[in-house]
Amino acid sequence: MEIYLDAKNQIQEQKLKEIAYGIKNGKIALFPTETVYGIGTNALDEKAVQKLYEVKKRDKKNPINLLVSSMAMIEEITQDISPLEYKLMEAFFPGPFTIILKRKKIVPNIVTANSEFVGVRIPNHTIAKKLIELSDVPIAAPSANISGKLSGTNLSDVIDEFSDNLDFAIEGGKSKIGMESTIVRVIDNIPHILRSGYITPKQIKNIAGNVILEENSNNILPSSNLKHYQLNSKSILVFSENNQKMIDTIIHLSKDYKSPIILCCIENAEFYLHENTIKNVIPIASKYDLESYSENLFSSLRKASSLFPDMILMEGIKKEDLGIAIMNRLLNVCNNHYIEI
Repeated sequence: MEIYLDAKNQIQEQKLKEIAYGIKNGKIALFPTETVYGIGTNALDEKAVQKLYEVKKRDKKNPINLLVSSMAMIEEITQDISPLEYKLMEAFFPGPFTIILKRKKIVPNIVTANSEFVGVRIPNHTIAKKLIELSDVPIAAPSANISGKLSGTNLSDVIDEFSDNLDFAIEGGKSKIGMESTIVRVIDNIPHILRSGYITPKQIKNIAGNVILEENSNNILPSSNLKHYQLNSKSILVFSENNQKMIDTIIHLSKDYKSPIILCCIENAEFYLHENTIKNVIPIASKYDLESYSENLFSSLRKASSLFPDMILMEGIKKEDLGIAIMNRLLNVCNNHYIEI
């Protein structure tokens, strides 16, 4: 690795310029964003993007979203932007929102998996935005994980996965949001949510007047495969609006395993800890604080997976607002092994 930059407390401008120059010239960097850590390179350099696919072990049929620094940069790489698309970008940029737009030919086919569309996002993170501005190119930036593994919300989660294939790494502390961006494509003047995220259907409807939730569409959508997140153990997701029923079901299921781990809300942790058969309980956050739940989700899943239990039993939450995106990730993790009571 050429440069490791610790920017948790202070950004060293000169080192960041060196990293940005490297990205512009086709090198690969691991860096923080407000959603999850990203791994990126110059999106307009076909050879660099080819290497990025290889480093991530990513299927080339799976397109890569681009991080940009401004509307001017978006207009350099996309075309035929509709008034509604502008309105959505004005509302949610910078932030955890990716919009699928018609690309210009300047964007290489490898980025879009030969689609005529490309996803773009302006991140709301000081380091990420500065890196794009200094590099002066859109950055092809999927989540910083080997494909099939959990996304990382801390540098330490993912840096070892890339071994000697990394040119730069920037430490920026824990990702504030903790899950990938909401992805939207406008079709017939209606926003279609192709991947749930921090920006909720309700927020989008407030801007556009209508919205359609259409997750796991496998066309022009990064990370559409339900097997995207793989744990080291089997897992089951359980949900009931009756909290006691959910707890009782998880406790009952746990008795079939020697070393189960329970992932739950803080309020329910004590109920599981009273069971002699349950040795490991990982509280994620309060069920009344979905922002913290989102922020801690991947790190909690990584912790559970690292202990190699024979079963991970996870509490679900109600599918509304941010809960839609959280449940989307949990369903992915358990590969749809889901019990709703």
